[in-house]
Amino acid sequence: MMAMNASSSRRAACVAAALLAFAPVHAAVQTDTAAPDFTLRTLDGPALRLAEQRGRVVLVNFWASWCGPCRQEMPQLNRLHDKYRAAGLVLLGINIDDDPRQAAALKERYELRFPVLLDTDKAVVKRYDLGAMPATVLIDRDGRVRRLHRGYRDGLELTYDQQIRELIKE
Repeated sequence: MMAMNASSSRRAACVAAALLAFAPVHAAVQTDTAAPDFTLRTLDGPALRLAEQRGRVVLVNFWASWCGPCRQEMPQLNRLHDKYRAAGLVLLGINIDDDPRQAAALKERYELRFPVLLDTDKAVVKRYDLGAMPATVLIDRDGRVRRLHRGYRDGLELTYDQQIRELIKE
């Protein structure tokens, strides 16, 4: 009986160790917390740092060229960028493709007018850990996450529009 308890204890310890090994290093980003800072190279070359956007409302959209809903959302993001840019909105599209040429092709195809940042090593998307593609994070002027959206469905841009307006008015 003693050997069985020792064996069971070893098994339980192994299972616990395995679970810890696969646990995310960072917890998923949550509303009403500081947005995790990052610096990423833009498709056009220079790096952009989230913390440098403090004082503006920021919409961060994580996307990939292979994601159908991401492609569907692009024209709406362009319209939001155009509509609210002068009011202080910064829209950042973070592409997670391995090959930046895929992001460049989509930027050209949809004539994206907002910065496309490259997260080819997936460090930022892992840090935000939103569990869906596309994923959108709205950040207020103080750098706090105010809204999270996982996935995309028709009409979601109306929700973005309303939430952006509310944050710009604050």
